Amino acid sequence: MSLVINHNLMAMGAARSLNISYGRLATSVQRLSSGLRINSAQDDAAGLAVREMMRTDISVLNQGARNANDAISMIQTADGALSVIDEKLTRMKELAEQAATGTYTTAQRLIMDSEYQAMASEITRIASATDFNGVKLLDGSLSGTGLDGTAGNQMKIHFGTGNSSAEDYYYVKIGTATASALGVGNAAAVGAGYTISTQSAAQNSLDALNSAIATKDNMRANLGALANRLANTVSVLGIQAQNLQAAESQISDVDVATEMTEFTRNQVLVQAGVAMLAQANSLPQLALKLIG
Repeated sequence: MSLVINHNLMAMGAARSLNISYGRLATSVQRLSSGLRINSAQDDAAGLAVREMMRTDISVLNQGARNANDAISMIQTADGALSVIDEKLTRMKELAEQAATGTYTTAQRLIMDSEYQAMASEITRIASATDFNGVKLLDGSLSGTGLDGTAGNQMKIHFGTGNSSAEDYYYVKIGTATASALGVGNAAAVGAGYTISTQSAAQNSLDALNSAIATKDNMRANLGALANRLANTVSVLGIQAQNLQAAESQISDVDVATEMTEFTRNQVLVQAGVAMLAQANSLPQLALKLIG
């Protein structure tokens, strides 16, 4: 290489190498400060695309778990109300049993029937008043056969990342728990459980109450099965989100130990580049000695 003064090729080469090392050092600093291996598409375009899809799925899975937990809370609300209805039906059967024996007068049975009807009215009130976030649970609003989410149809519980009926959602159906639907009290059609004002009517009411209790127990059993299914769903969603988060971390997060090694290497190269650039800038001054 000739000794020239118009161009300092050694300084240009040193400056180019310094810029490369400094850029790598800046990348290492960014990765170590952010904790991410991929901070922009420039770092890893394919990895960035995969990471963003994974992050979306993780967020959706977590929301799905919250949806399932909300459904569990709704079911627990309905089951709690049914447990109170259970107490009312037990008291009604106790009154029917009392009125069915022959040691009471008609006037006394009318007093018993007054409480019997009050219990039936309270069952209807509970069924009509029980709601979750404004959705009526026990008045028949969720007892239909339709699946479009409108009034009288079943409630869709969505928890998956897609929209497949086999994988991402299912429906919750809750029967009607009013006194008329259970067939007891004077709100029901005239039948076995209509009244206990006479001995024969009280005896017939025992059968109606057995049927009402069985209906209520079936409702609670179905709700319990749904709650268990949803609890399992929450568990599976948590596992999926955790595993997906681990996979996303492998793609996106920086290996601090490895990156720190690169940082030290690049730092040394930058320091060396600065020193050599200073030396290269001073070399053209040798030409002045020849001129002088």
